Amino acid sequence: MVGVEPAADERAARLHEARLHEARSVLGRATRAWGGQRASAPSVLDERVLPVAGPLRSALPGGGLRRGGVIAVRSSTGLLLALLAEASAEGAWCALVGLPEVGLVAAAEAGLALSRVALVPRPGADLVAVTAALLDGVDLVAVAGVERLRAGDRQRLAARARHRGAVLLPVGRWPGADLEVAAVAGQWQGLVGGGAGRLRCRKVKLRVSGRGAAHRGRATSVLLPGPNGAVAGVEWPVGGGRPVDPGRSAEAGVSERAAG
Repeated sequence: MVGVEPAADERAARLHEARLHEARSVLGRATRAWGGQRASAPSVLDERVLPVAGPLRSALPGGGLRRGGVIAVRSSTGLLLALLAEASAEGAWCALVGLPEVGLVAAAEAGLALSRVALVPRPGADLVAVTAALLDGVDLVAVAGVERLRAGDRQRLAARARHRGAVLLPVGRWPGADLEVAAVAGQWQGLVGGGAGRLRCRKVKLRVSGRGAAHRGRATSVLLPGPNGAVAGVEWPVGGGRPVDPGRSAEAGVSERAAG
């Protein structure tokens, strides 16, 4: 018998179900892990404000990521990972949706606990459904490709995060976000005289704006990445060298690269 190619709508339905199954599998693993942790002792999972690394605290209202909020991240994948790292290390689950360029090595270098990181790199047309499923139980859900979402989709996802006590971190513009965090300027450091050496860290200026306590805007400078790959304060010893013009620097997500 000659095989019959499935109809386009049937293939789409199968793909939709596969993506939702992936999201539900992530959610199931997270739920089982939480059950064990909460039975033993209170943890970051019970806090209303999830922690961030020390160098970022002064820039954020409340010193962390408030559950139920929408925090838009602009201009930098490294900044996104820096915002997630401390909560992940302290026991929170994180999901990265629609970010195929971010791998586990980059997440580990930024300080995330890989055992609690879920990657859904290509949600396709099911971006909203997959994100909504993850918000049902994952602490922090970062999602790219949000520019194509309709206003109603954004409102539904924001309401889902608020109801479930999750933190939604859209990568890109999100009208009505509680906060918007952006890396607005930077200089690489690490080269010595003559342009030889290694690019070891990048000093960037962060701008935070939003509603409520942040409506007037805040700014701070950090090393992103710092010498060890994670975010660091500007007082971190770089080990000499001179600033590098960001226009001549390597790709911003690289923590250390040979030069000269």
